[in-house]
Amino acid sequence: MHITSIKGTNLTLTDAIKSRVESKALALEKLTKDFEPAAELCVEVGKSTKHHAKGPYFFAELQLSVPGSQLRAVCEEEDLYHAIGQARDQLRRQLKDYKDKLQDRSKQGGRPGKK
Repeated sequence: MHITSIKGTNLTLTDAIKSRVESKALALEKLTKDFEPAAELCVEVGKSTKHHAKGPYFFAELQLSVPGSQLRAVCEEEDLYHAIGQARDQLRRQLKDYKDKLQDRSKQGGRPGKK
């Protein structure tokens, strides 16, 4: 898996934000080994508005392209780093479910009782 883009909306991307995104993406890399080299991750982080000072206005959006599907996770939180972690957790759960679905399809055989 490789990160195709990291985009910042309504904020400047610092090295700390980029390194946090890359470190959180490493946790997903273990699950995407079966889809190599086609797995691509696009990340967008930022503020939803420029004028709010309270509430969940930081967001993180992760889009993972795997063969046969496009997985997407969005999370809004009061802390940007927490939003990145929550979105990564959502995407990890979706990826596990997708892999389980693929395994179930491969285990299904023909119609039972038919020879």
